[in-house]
Amino acid sequence: MDEHTAVLASEALAGLAVEAGGYYVDATFGRGGHTSLLLQALGREGRVLALDRDPQAIAAGRQRFADEMRLTLVHASFADLGTLVPAHAHERACRGVLFDLGVSSPQLDDAQRGFSFRADGPLDMRMDPTRGEPVSAWLARAGLDEIRQVIATFGEERFARRVAQAIVTARRARALTRTGELAALVGAAVRTREPGKHPATRTFQALRMFINDELGQLERGLVGALGALAPGGRLAVISFHSLEDRVVKRFMQRESQVDPALKDLPLVPPGAQPRLKLIGRKSRPAPAELEKNPRARSALLRVAERLA
Repeated sequence: MDEHTAVLASEALAGLAVEAGGYYVDATFGRGGHTSLLLQALGREGRVLALDRDPQAIAAGRQRFADEMRLTLVHASFADLGTLVPAHAHERACRGVLFDLGVSSPQLDDAQRGFSFRADGPLDMRMDPTRGEPVSAWLARAGLDEIRQVIATFGEERFARRVAQAIVTARRARALTRTGELAALVGAAVRTREPGKHPATRTFQALRMFINDELGQLERGLVGALGALAPGGRLAVISFHSLEDRVVKRFMQRESQVDPALKDLPLVPPGAQPRLKLIGRKSRPAPAELEKNPRARSALLRVAERLA
């Protein structure tokens, strides 16, 4: 499966309030679902800057959009938005930034990327295989408490200690290098089963988020997006689980309020004024979308607007 269905597509575009001649950033290109819809909504003068950490995504995008002159594709992390937008926008005002967080369907469905417990492959999980170390290398050297903490923090796994102990015990015999090995190991260590959920789900999520520094990247990306947006520009973020959404929610709430330490002053300094205005309520996929794309079931969209 090479396609990735754009989640909450119409809601995201409505949230961005796309202007025909505007400059927009798709911070998570994937396979170009949201980028394609942005381009359809733009006129001849509109432009899209699309980023992705995954070189395979960028390569596929350059092939798919080879003749699209309004699109600039860049192999980069959205954590660097603060410098990427000024470098590519050529002083054009940025009217919107869209994030579609998490792992994409092509990444999940390619066993060789090591993201999924459903098919055996190398235990890698890097969104950018050209940088950092694979999960297998980290598991080979990390201590018991470090592994436990990662699984508990990023996977919210009740049996994190049991899973960590099983990993440490197993690696004494031989290195863990395959997703199938790890999935079987976790399945034996997790005592209870959540209905409709594989016992390795939380552990795989935790390791993926940790090895890719997903929450740290998100924090930096949101700060960069806020700095890049012109007044009136929109920030739209689609998240897929509570850890991501918590970061987004807290960021938007913090930036939409006066600093509590200064709010009682007779005159609040300009630098302490809110920089965002929350737009509407959080959105979830409609039943019709869930019927077509079950992977969208946990998606949640939040939108905010940049103030002057």
